[in-house]
Amino acid sequence: MDVTEASAVCSDVLDAVEECVVVDRRVLETVLTGVLSRGHVLLEDVPGTGKTLTARSLATALGLSFNRIQFTPDLLPGDITGSHIYREETGEFEFAEGPVFANVVLADEINRAPPKTQAALLEAMAERQVSADGTTYDLPEPFFVIATQNPVEQEGTFALPEAQRDRFALKTALGYPDREGARRLIDRRADRTTRAPDPRTVLGEGRVSELQVAAEEVRVDGAIRDYVIDLGRATREDDRVDVGVSPRGIQRLFETCRARALIEGRDFVVPDDVKGMARPTFAHRLVLTSEAAVQGVAPETIIDAVLDEVEVPAVATDDD
Repeated sequence: MDVTEASAVCSDVLDAVEECVVVDRRVLETVLTGVLSRGHVLLEDVPGTGKTLTARSLATALGLSFNRIQFTPDLLPGDITGSHIYREETGEFEFAEGPVFANVVLADEINRAPPKTQAALLEAMAERQVSADGTTYDLPEPFFVIATQNPVEQEGTFALPEAQRDRFALKTALGYPDREGARRLIDRRADRTTRAPDPRTVLGEGRVSELQVAAEEVRVDGAIRDYVIDLGRATREDDRVDVGVSPRGIQRLFETCRARALIEGRDFVVPDDVKGMARPTFAHRLVLTSEAAVQGVAPETIIDAVLDEVEVPAVATDDD
């Protein structure tokens, strides 16, 4: 699949999702970027903004299987990964797959589960496999996690440690719909006999991997690669930051930039791709100093400062 075809397919996928959910298209592009770059996405938003519907609609449009896991304080690791069950008729133990065995997994309110359960999911995200009683089981390909957090209610929650947040390629938020979008939601609910639109399937089974391969073939000039590295290093030198972006974070920015370029219909990355993906890729990886946290400094503010400080490279394109 060449870049032109892949970009057209991405546009069709986004259109299909937009037919069912009222979400800003740029946010949908960010989530799709996570799929193309083989990463995972953390959605932090208040309840009722359509996170579950968005995840399910995206899975359907991509022709992928979907499972939703509601995280609760009593959720055990085996409730996610699965466990061995004794079959009386055969006299043997048989592995029963947990809900993590799907192409797209929505980990709803991941911060409500205890750390041990969170770790079970994060291990699956990193290794794309689960282990039960000494046996390893591969997860389906592709495998993509969308985890959600409620930023308002913190009672009875277990915040994701910094090292675990680093496992997510991107972090974004759906946000509230605008006035026109809110009106569309009400109009859909006005007649309860009318079914909400079902998302259409754009891609056939197994074709998502073709999009991912196309994204990996997007060219990244040497100057752009240095720019990505310099941005990551600059976050570590800011006085308001205790722990800056890790080498994994720099790699993720490189990968998400290629995916964004593909969605935009280009086979090469430009500085604007890097700038556009720096916030969702870097911000959640920063650990601020105690003083900066007390002063209410937002990680996004530091990313914006870094983008202003680091010199933007001049890169020749095919159009020059």
